[in-house]
Amino acid sequence: MRDMLDSLLIVETPEGVRLSLHLAGMVPRSLAFGIDMAVRGVVMIACATVLGKLGNIGLGLLLIIFFLMEWLYPVLFEVYGGGSTPGKRMMGLTVVEASGLPVGWRASMIRNLLRFADFLPFFYGFAVFSLLHTARFQRLGDLAADTVVVWRQKPQVFGELPERKPIEPPVRLTPEEQRSLINFAERAGKLSMQRQIELSDRLKPLTGATGQSGLERVLGMANYLAGKR
Repeated sequence: MRDMLDSLLIVETPEGVRLSLHLAGMVPRSLAFGIDMAVRGVVMIACATVLGKLGNIGLGLLLIIFFLMEWLYPVLFEVYGGGSTPGKRMMGLTVVEASGLPVGWRASMIRNLLRFADFLPFFYGFAVFSLLHTARFQRLGDLAADTVVVWRQKPQVFGELPERKPIEPPVRLTPEEQRSLINFAERAGKLSMQRQIELSDRLKPLTGATGQSGLERVLGMANYLAGKR
């Protein structure tokens, strides 16, 4: 059996940037799963209490809610919640693609739809076996979706950014690319306008513009990535 300690996953992006991801082991993942089960259980009990008074119509609605809570609950939170369900967020965990990019719809759907296989032969036996015998602590759903569960990075404190209307980047950026964009915006005030434009022009594939317009878009994206939305 492999070492049970959480380990470090080094990922190199196509641009040559090295990312360090701290993999989460079975214990914190199990605790997060338990918290999510409790959350779903409370919601389902509350719905059953209310809809149980509506007869067959209430029963039909209740079955639909049960289905959505079981299958869409984790997907929606992972895609729209920064890769974390409430349980994972409480435990400081997040799901990302093995490349280091944020988890997308396809990967999240695959990893969660395969939970039925992880459950086999009983009470997530295959999931436990897979977590203990894979180098990246992946259950079957993670292997199929090529995702990993990692510890969330501590929030970064950003310096003063030039105030611009936040602009969402047109493509998903790696954590290192996001940090580089914010670093540029933090330093922009210390550079001449000519130098700012010279550097922002290099990001034309991202901004689709050059000159002053390109610079404004870069600063807007930096504000978006820094959470000013």
